[in-house]
Amino acid sequence: VKNVVVKPLCKEQMIPTVNGSLPGPTINVREGDTLVVHVINNSTYNITIHWHGVFQLKSSWMDGANMISQCPIQPRNNFTYRFDITGQEGTLLWHAHVVNLRATLHGALIIRPRSGRPYPFPKPYKEVPLVFEQWWDTDIELLNSRPAPISDAYLINGLAGDSYPCSKNRMFKLRVVQGKTYLLRIINAALNTHLFFKIADHNVTVVSVDAVYTTTYVSDVMILTPGQTVDALLTADQPNGMYYMEISPYTSANSLVPVPPSTPIRGLIVYEDAKSTASPSNSLMPSGMNAISTAHRFSSNITSLVGGPYWTPMPDHVDEKMFVTMGLGLNPCPPGTKCIGPFGQRYAGSLNNRTFVIPGTISLQEAYFYNISGVYTDDFPDQPPMKFDYANFSVRTESDYEMMFPERKTSIKTLKFNSTVEIVVQNTGIITPESHPMHLHGFNFYVLGYGFGNYDPIRDARKLNLLNPQMHNTVGVPPGGWVVLRFKANNPGAWMFHCHMDAHLPYGIIMVFIVQNGPTPETSLQPPPSNLPQCTRDPTIYESLATSVDLSS
Repeated sequence: VKNVVVKPLCKEQMIPTVNGSLPGPTINVREGDTLVVHVINNSTYNITIHWHGVFQLKSSWMDGANMISQCPIQPRNNFTYRFDITGQEGTLLWHAHVVNLRATLHGALIIRPRSGRPYPFPKPYKEVPLVFEQWWDTDIELLNSRPAPISDAYLINGLAGDSYPCSKNRMFKLRVVQGKTYLLRIINAALNTHLFFKIADHNVTVVSVDAVYTTTYVSDVMILTPGQTVDALLTADQPNGMYYMEISPYTSANSLVPVPPSTPIRGLIVYEDAKSTASPSNSLMPSGMNAISTAHRFSSNITSLVGGPYWTPMPDHVDEKMFVTMGLGLNPCPPGTKCIGPFGQRYAGSLNNRTFVIPGTISLQEAYFYNISGVYTDDFPDQPPMKFDYANFSVRTESDYEMMFPERKTSIKTLKFNSTVEIVVQNTGIITPESHPMHLHGFNFYVLGYGFGNYDPIRDARKLNLLNPQMHNTVGVPPGGWVVLRFKANNPGAWMFHCHMDAHLPYGIIMVFIVQNGPTPETSLQPPPSNLPQCTRDPTIYESLATSVDLSS
């Protein structure tokens, strides 16, 4: 990791990169491989690298969640990530897990089938990673010190395209042969923005989402939340010519939240016999940046490939049921400080009216493993503290106003090993309703259903898909709506569940599950590696922890 100078638009910027490139290098593996990545931090930032969507079975110390699974790799230090790729195929991503550094520290992680094992769809002529990014024409230090301001542009594989000044000749181009089929491995690496994607005059066939195979779904447009991935087949079946591919931001919040730029971000599909003087065919994106119905239609039409590779039937019995409200809130403005949030306060975020406070001196998983008190509390509630009209919140009483100020606490939820957990995630209208992409580390979860308004356990339960729900690691919760998730807690360790908009990490839209040990050493949290990064330079602090190891469940 080192700082380099790049110039996607008109201004040179010094940014942290991996191996000097934006996006970072694509990592190619096969299912069953052991992946070893040496991270040498020659930048000026504290760094962790998260392997977004990788299960990390028996390797939770390698998850790369800053201050949850590890302390950061400090400047002029290094750390080696080593873990097995087990039971997964498809497209994932890797990225920094320190606030805002994901903007430039990210790349594709492609997991292909074991040698000799085919895809569950016809073999494509070529595979093409497409990484969507946000770009700021400002010093990365400013992004690192506060929630990121509105971005100046979006990029496709590091290129802004012909809609922006100084980049008209720097556009991503995919050259295709008429009649051939291409596997697009699409990644939304943007920090804070859901993105629509469309190719002029072409449909695509979705075959995988979040590295889980799907029933084939033909669409002319798709939506990806930050952190989501889609594998889609594109057949070059149109007349020879050039066709724009385009991404555009999707925003569902009201005017309290800054609106991203609406300038189209374009790449180009170029047929091999296309005339160089031909004008590209334009795509017709959904009308308006808040095309909620288009986003909902795409997400709700994705279903699992029953019987496909690594498919497992959804558990019928549920051991733990949770109802989790989420959204923005307020944090009191310190005396003598001017704050920009509503009512002159600071923005906050919460799950069940709890703002998560990231530990500051030791990682949460180390505190759990070594049985250190005072780092977190095991009291995250299964229900919100008060019932209200979640989707249509308004301040009418003093108690309504107080509800806007969540409790700040490092609270976790303990789960028994192998228990089945069902969560209704209810979006609220406190401050503003908007779609939040919720990401769970260490697991995939079944998405049983989406809806708008307040979740009704009788009416809406009848609509849930219990036959072939798609599995995800990241899901967009509809604005003013809900999503129902279910997963098997079969991976011991401390796992984040959080909004994947980086601006919302410092707001505290986070919770942590601690999955207890199973009955055998193979199903128990392993000791941390000896070279795990330390939060302190004083090694005696860590040496004193070794006497407190408790591997019991």
